[in-house]
Amino acid sequence: MNPESHQFRPSKLWKLLSAQRRSETAAAFWKDGADATAAAQAVDAIARHLNFRHKSVMALPDDRKGQHLASLPTLPDALAARLLVTYHLAAQRSMMAAFLDALGLAHDNGLITDEHVTPPDAAQCQQAARSIAAAFPREDVSLYLATLVSQDEETTKKYSRLTIGD
Repeated sequence: MNPESHQFRPSKLWKLLSAQRRSETAAAFWKDGADATAAAQAVDAIARHLNFRHKSVMALPDDRKGQHLASLPTLPDALAARLLVTYHLAAQRSMMAAFLDALGLAHDNGLITDEHVTPPDAAQCQQAARSIAAAFPREDVSLYLATLVSQDEETTKKYSRLTIGD
């Protein structure tokens, strides 16, 4: 991994989130009915952090698991990525839709509908980033773009220099 892509690792993004945003993200994760693999990773992380048995963590209500998950200082990249995506799907659909509109990509409420999408070039993404930056809070836009870039190495290489303006 190159040094520049390190800043976009999902685990690093998790560390940079405010306590409030972590709480919102963890709540969305448990409310969404996290897939079994991600839920198992979350339970394992909580159990290790609290020195609890896995069974004890699984028995906790979702809001308590969310509180514990939000308090974790570090997470594995795969779990942090899932948390960030779940948060955006739960809380940032209008921004996702605006970004895809700005790129001219067909979508259903922020989810791409076409199976074969030609990735937009960096200039198109730059313009779309500026477009949503004018309409949404800077912190939300920055997190969304960083989350997109963190999804895979190829995306990181191509779009890591996106800016949202002054």
